[in-house]
Amino acid sequence: MPHLALDDLYRLAAPSDPQVRPDGGAVAYTLTTAVRDADENRTEIWLAAPGAEPRRLAAGSAARWSPDGRTLAFLRPVDGRPQIHLLPMDGGEPAPVTSAKLGAGPAVWSPDGTRIAFAALAGTGEDGAAPDPDAPVVAARLDHKADGAGLLNGMTRHLFVTEVATGETFPVTAGDFHAGEPSWSPDGLRLVFAADLGTDRDLEPGGAAYAVDAAKGAVPERLTEPDLICGGVWWLGDRLVAAGLKGGLIGHTRLFTLGSGGWAEVETGLDRNVMTGAPGYPGGTPALLGADLLFCARDGGSTHLYRLADGAPGERLVPGEVNIAGISTAAGVVAYVAATQHSAGDIYVMTPGPTKVTPGEMSDISGASAPDISRLTDYSLDDVELFTARRRMFTAPDGTRVEGFVLRDESAPAPGPLLLDVHGGPHNAWSPVTDGFHLYHQLLAARGWTVLTVNPRASDGYGEDFYTAALGEWGLADAQDLLAPVDALIAEGIADPERLAVTGYSYGGYMSCWLSATTGRFRAAIPGGCVSDLTSLSGTSDLGHLMKVHEYRGDLAAQSPITHVAGVTAPTLLLHGQDDDRCPVGQAEQWFTALRERRVPVELVRYPGASHLFILGGRPSHRYDYNERIIAWLEQWVSGSPS
Repeated sequence: MPHLALDDLYRLAAPSDPQVRPDGGAVAYTLTTAVRDADENRTEIWLAAPGAEPRRLAAGSAARWSPDGRTLAFLRPVDGRPQIHLLPMDGGEPAPVTSAKLGAGPAVWSPDGTRIAFAALAGTGEDGAAPDPDAPVVAARLDHKADGAGLLNGMTRHLFVTEVATGETFPVTAGDFHAGEPSWSPDGLRLVFAADLGTDRDLEPGGAAYAVDAAKGAVPERLTEPDLICGGVWWLGDRLVAAGLKGGLIGHTRLFTLGSGGWAEVETGLDRNVMTGAPGYPGGTPALLGADLLFCARDGGSTHLYRLADGAPGERLVPGEVNIAGISTAAGVVAYVAATQHSAGDIYVMTPGPTKVTPGEMSDISGASAPDISRLTDYSLDDVELFTARRRMFTAPDGTRVEGFVLRDESAPAPGPLLLDVHGGPHNAWSPVTDGFHLYHQLLAARGWTVLTVNPRASDGYGEDFYTAALGEWGLADAQDLLAPVDALIAEGIADPERLAVTGYSYGGYMSCWLSATTGRFRAAIPGGCVSDLTSLSGTSDLGHLMKVHEYRGDLAAQSPITHVAGVTAPTLLLHGQDDDRCPVGQAEQWFTALRERRVPVELVRYPGASHLFILGGRPSHRYDYNERIIAWLEQWVSGSPS
């Protein structure tokens, strides 16, 4: 059987955002594919049900069922702006129900199905239109831009309500703040949302839960106290549930519920980070299953689905090596997307049983009490052979235990070349499941490489102390966690010490610069979306001030790779999005200039129009090129016979 090829990027299909029909009998979801000729990522709404082949419903994304299950609301562009469309499930064509000036967000149906709430950008032009693109842009606060959106130019995100019968739409919130996704109260009279209304929120970021009447010009009412930094809030039945932080901006997200005595933390019994879902950070919003609370949390690098029942500790529901992304419930059925070691993602439905797996336990759930799980789709590439990563534990010089994953062809000659790939964040994590983004991992393994991914201190899934262990010590505390596993694989005869390379994206790009500058051990370095100078980043990134105050904290120069650039000898390939506002392209330019001045072989590749997350959802041609260039650079500078 052949191995994965780079052209398989155009055969991969990624399901997301599963939504259970109210009767529990089917699941609507978004399917994303890369289209070569159009050089675009195409999204479609599909329907899957037990015992039936999945079928395409319409072009679009973000499907949402009406309360009676007879209508499906979803997003589809109209004149380049996403608008909410309604698809009658008993027949007929979808029709738009909104005409928002700057486009609408996902639909949130009222309990009686007569209205739809959504969040959307509001501009400063007439009737909320976008401002004049040629007019000067004036900024009075640091939060005047955002990665992926660029210069906001006064645009804010607010809540709107549309009457389904007439299409009449009115704004619910207004003002100089950004409103989060809305959630209806059980009586359909109010909306709750998360927002930061602080005057100095660019200097002292926070967030709170608010409630507002679902009427034009209503005034939001703050629900949470200042010590709870709220990132999301939802009505789940008659329970109001919030996700947020306590004790600072860097730490585990926790769940809270509002009771007669005020807000109380939900005791999960897990020292794990709650994952509500974001690009590159799999998870899902909390949901109810009967009286039980379902939520996602990261454990050992992977996001898992947990249930809280009767005050017992959280029970892990899905067995095996999985990464959960997106959950919904209805009629006692749970739908979710799971990536495994053989598939980058499929739709599953489950009727949970009284099962329990404790944190850190990776064995399958089995026996009479196992949940009833059905796989509704099969988007795996069954005609190619995938290598599977093995979990390994390593020990850093200071005794810290770190987990890593070793991907290789066990029949390949050893010792051989090794690529150390460092994840972003730094509060993210590698998982041993298949993903559709780092195709070069599989391609290199087929060429005899070992690909080593490590979750160093600051990674997620190993407790809050581990999560915060590198604050103020980037490069100083965490580098040893990456080098110790490399040394272990050299000692085991797997890795050739003369054929080592390092790559990574974002924080991983930072660490690629740092390790190539401070160790001299790597024959090649490939920093992607890199950070080279924490001082300049603090004044140019859309999150620069937050990172400087709450993440870097200490001596910025001591933690900056540019301080140590004279030590770089490794040929370096820099890959960067031209429109990256998170780690601006100037970071790559600084590193490029410093290496060129020292006559170190270096190339800088800029991807036009690409934001920080282009390697996940950017143009297919850019993602293809990113993978292809990594392989070519490694073959040019590292591959070959042992020295």
